Amino acid sequence: MLDLLFANRDELVGDVVVAGHLEHSDHEIIEFSRFGEIRRNINKTFTLDFQRTDFGLFRRLIQRVPWEAALKNKGVQERWACFKTEILRAQEQTVPVCQKMSRRGKHPAWMDKEVSKELRNKKRMYHLWKEGQVSQEVFKGVARACRKKIREAKAEFEHKIATFLKDNKKCFYKYINGKRKGKTNLCSLLDAGGNLATTDEEKAEVLNACFASVFSGKASCPQDNCPLGLVDGIREQNGPPIIQEEAVKELLSCLDVHKSLGPDGIHPRVIRELEDELAKPLSIIYQQSWLTGEVPDDWKLANVTPIHKKGGVEDVNEGYFDNRRLFKMLFIV
Repeated sequence: MLDLLFANRDELVGDVVVAGHLEHSDHEIIEFSRFGEIRRNINKTFTLDFQRTDFGLFRRLIQRVPWEAALKNKGVQERWACFKTEILRAQEQTVPVCQKMSRRGKHPAWMDKEVSKELRNKKRMYHLWKEGQVSQEVFKGVARACRKKIREAKAEFEHKIATFLKDNKKCFYKYINGKRKGKTNLCSLLDAGGNLATTDEEKAEVLNACFASVFSGKASCPQDNCPLGLVDGIREQNGPPIIQEEAVKELLSCLDVHKSLGPDGIHPRVIRELEDELAKPLSIIYQQSWLTGEVPDDWKLANVTPIHKKGGVEDVNEGYFDNRRLFKMLFIV
């Protein structure tokens, strides 16, 4: 007996039987039973299910809110908290949630009904060949046809995501990240003093210090850092500038609905769908923020992922922020 069966526990494997030769080869089939419970990884992460969302009801709920009275005589932080509360309250009533599937139990993105049919046929022919009901050439022919179908499906899917890359970047990067063998964490970083930061808190402080060094303490005019679409909607008439609702609506219509929601819990798809209803309260909040110079706390939070570009992975200045001016411009916009 040249074949061995390894197990880390004695009671894990039993009923080992030699079932005879495999077709006309000199190899023998070994059948055994595995005792124990199957561990299933259950993903408890929930996400918004926009396919079952009632945006009509969502709009009606937002239209019922008297925004001018609700936001009157309040500061910027209080106005934003009121706006956020009304949006999240209506979102709970109209946008259902669904459980994300784990990667282990999820089919590849390129798999369709035809590929699934070919795989089932290949599996059926394999069992028939193992039982001696069909020849090996028949099984190899079915396996080659299945392999060809899989390659065609992959090529068609990759061509599709490359064609619509500008419209759906999230699908492209999700497919690329799925090709990785494993997930690599952020390596150790060197701080300004040349010390090695190993813990997550130390790495965050190093990246935060490098990020803050991009900006200077010199005060600038708010109009200099304002997006172009918002500048067009500003009217100066012997007084403070006025932010028009049309300008805010135009900017909301340009949001990417494929982006993930931020720390505030409001998804870009929601703002994009309700741009007509949200333009007025947002213009009121922006106007007050412009006049007072106060910014809500949620606007100061962001989920930032450092991406290594070149040079040493430990050197933050060289490897992660090689173009600080462009990084500053992107952050401001």
